[in-house]
Amino acid sequence: MRSRTYIITVVVIALAWTTSGCAAESSPYKSAATTDNADIERAFKERRSNVQVEGEGTVDRVLEDDVDGSRHQRFIVRLSPGQTILILHNIDIAPRIDNLQTGDSIRFYGEYIWSAQGGKVHWTHHDPQGRHVAGWLKYKGKTYQ
Repeated sequence: MRSRTYIITVVVIALAWTTSGCAAESSPYKSAATTDNADIERAFKERRSNVQVEGEGTVDRVLEDDVDGSRHQRFIVRLSPGQTILILHNIDIAPRIDNLQTGDSIRFYGEYIWSAQGGKVHWTHHDPQGRHVAGWLKYKGKTYQ
């Protein structure tokens, strides 16, 4: 009985430690599972960064991969209200999206960083160390994380 209690205690502590170590703050704007991009619009207007956001848009431009340091697949997404954001998807951790094309629809969940150009979203993948909220990209029925 003691070993069972010990194991349960260790699991609870591990879960508490993992969730408390997240670098990004939860969005105070989040309503029930929306992908209407309102959280991103508000974060942009308020010049906020390090906010977890979920959004959806159309690929506006596919850029060359960033290969300095950790490699990132880069592309610009146009959101429904017209704002654009840069998506930085770490392809050293998560699989790249092959055949991504301008005009394709894509959903994403990651950490928003403000910039005057509309902002960027990174952490669109899992964290191998379990210290950051896991993000993802959803493209043509497949999840990349």
